[in-house]
Amino acid sequence: MGMTMTQKILADHAGKELVTAGELVEANLDLVLGNDITTPVAVSVFQKMEATKVFDRKKVVVVHDHFTPNKDIQSAEQCRVSRNFALEQDLEHFYEVGEMGIEHVLLPEKGLVIPGDVVIGADSHTCTYGALGAFSTGVGSTDMAGGMALGKTWFRIPEALKFEVTGKMQEWVSGKDVILYIIGMIGVEGARYKSMEYVGEGIQNLTMDDRFTIANMATEAGAKNGIFPVDERTEAYLKERSNRTYQVYQADEDAEYEKTYQINLSEIPLTVAYPHLPENTRPVKEAKEVKIDQVVIGSCTNGRIDDLRMAAKVLKGKKVAKNLRCIVIPGSQQVHLQAVKEGLVETFIEAGAVFTTATCGPCLGGHTGILGKGERCVSTTNRNFVGRMGHTESEVYLASPAVAAASAVTGKISSPEDMV
Repeated sequence: MGMTMTQKILADHAGKELVTAGELVEANLDLVLGNDITTPVAVSVFQKMEATKVFDRKKVVVVHDHFTPNKDIQSAEQCRVSRNFALEQDLEHFYEVGEMGIEHVLLPEKGLVIPGDVVIGADSHTCTYGALGAFSTGVGSTDMAGGMALGKTWFRIPEALKFEVTGKMQEWVSGKDVILYIIGMIGVEGARYKSMEYVGEGIQNLTMDDRFTIANMATEAGAKNGIFPVDERTEAYLKERSNRTYQVYQADEDAEYEKTYQINLSEIPLTVAYPHLPENTRPVKEAKEVKIDQVVIGSCTNGRIDDLRMAAKVLKGKKVAKNLRCIVIPGSQQVHLQAVKEGLVETFIEAGAVFTTATCGPCLGGHTGILGKGERCVSTTNRNFVGRMGHTESEVYLASPAVAAASAVTGKISSPEDMV
């Protein structure tokens, strides 16, 4: 009996020749990640374990991104705890203001994740790194603490869903539309504790930024992880960022999948997810009368340079609608600097948007764009739950950078073609 790509990676890290879905294994970890919200809790557990040293100072990463730059005293205290821990443990990879970025943009950018790695992070969108052919998944702070101390953790081997990707996306359509379309098709529990494995010739038409976006939102379908095969695009991305030797895993011909889905990229429309679940999707053309108060472009889902380029292309020479707030957030310092060099920041400011430092900010209702009662926001973030970005009577509509930018110009949910 064959194994899927995910199963092969976990088997190797567990020292086993074969694993099967449902089996419990203990696997070695290549990276353990925490942020300014989850690390302080993990530090407390780490101390209760009477651990004194992390298993490898080069393999534990702490990133301050959620409430930073500190928005209040409480967030400052959170950062103080995790900062002190990082300094005490002499962590090689500790990033805060001036160096930090949104964690799931920053780690691939720094070359900290490579194909075949097993990564856990105390953040649900750790599944992002599946775009690089790694097994990565979110865990709680307790498991983060155990991982930091022991360098290993347990996993239940996930069942798998296969997504056979063909075709090429239409103009303006991007990875965000693809994953919203998929979640709309299978539902927010459609991949519960399963591995979402992407295959097919259509993958070559997805940029790395598209793949990061698609893998990032695997958790919105309930998945344990999402994962892409390693190809020439992956290798080119890695060549610029990492000199580590990596192992490429491929699914066996007779690997077992619970279900197979056919995804033709050419048939996917610009898509928006209505409140209050990512599965409430519909084509943008059916949502054009929804008036909005705010637009957010950024996050670990869509804060990369391709995302900002797409938004700037739409906003070039246009103006943000009167009485509408448009907030653009780069995913990292590197993305910020590149956006400056390419003139994207100038485009955003001339259009009437604001451009901020890299932060999770409004995505989780933290800061830099909180919604008031009754307000509506089109956002390139990943969740639109009740109260996600502010007041419980506000609404979040999930969309791609192109749709978000167009909506900022018209004042209602729109596609770029609607700006004529």
